[in-house]
Amino acid sequence: MSETSKLKKVSIVVSKGSLESVYPGLIMANGARMEGIESSLFFTFFGLHAIVKKKMDHLKVATVGNPALCFPTPMGMSMPTWMGAIPGVSAFATSMMKKEMDKLDIPPVSEFIEMIHDAGGTIYACKATVDMFNLSMDDFCPEVDKVLTVGEFYELSSDAQIIFT
Repeated sequence: MSETSKLKKVSIVVSKGSLESVYPGLIMANGARMEGIESSLFFTFFGLHAIVKKKMDHLKVATVGNPALCFPTPMGMSMPTWMGAIPGVSAFATSMMKKEMDKLDIPPVSEFIEMIHDAGGTIYACKATVDMFNLSMDDFCPEVDKVLTVGEFYELSSDAQIIFT
């Protein structure tokens, strides 16, 4: 890739709040910063759980309606989606996923957010969602830079590659 065509900026939208939905955005933002690419994370709807202090380290694996869910390992035997509704299945799947992440030294959400922010990544919350969920800046982790409208997000993301996770 030539120097003039090299990616310089990414804006990543995180809209879902399950463990397996939040981590791709975090990994991509962190990877961008490691490559010297400017990165921002825009959390909206239930993705906001990843930056709410009381929720960020308690995210769960979505088991109901997840046709890719496998047991006993993440690439093991497929599980019928109706089994995700059985009490304890989400907790079990979350525990298994976190165990595998620990083996790879993947940090918990709060630590990952802090790492990205410390590396120069910016963290934004969606104003419409913040208003809808009756949240304030006090509800968020200290790494949240600002609550933005969608228009402000687009303005800050001009000339960026926008990625929706």
